[in-house]
Amino acid sequence: MTWVYLIAAVLSEVVGAVATRFSHGFTALLPTLVALVGVLGAYYLLSLVLRRGMGIGVAYGIWAALGVAAVALIGVVLLEDRFTWLQGFGLVLTMSGVLALEAGNGPADGAVGTAEDSSAPTQ
Repeated sequence: MTWVYLIAAVLSEVVGAVATRFSHGFTALLPTLVALVGVLGAYYLLSLVLRRGMGIGVAYGIWAALGVAAVALIGVVLLEDRFTWLQGFGLVLTMSGVLALEAGNGPADGAVGTAEDSSAPTQ
């Protein structure tokens, strides 16, 4: 269920971001309301993900990277935004960073700053 909440948080954030584009600086009422509900919903869903134990770095990284990629794709396909090779390379780097965070989310053996870390000072 954690992943369902995370994907829902991404989708909610994407809706909020796209609605912001149509809000004309928050002067158009309906897109402004959709943007607010989307962003607030995204953070609520993200909080459910965190409450279920996913690390904040991993959860936020996945949420942000998928959101950025989805909004960029929607911008190019539906809103006629420009998309350059350099921007594409940036998205690849972002996704690579998220994959590294997820890959490093394995067992805490030897991880710095965890309770199992023998080098951490004791009180």
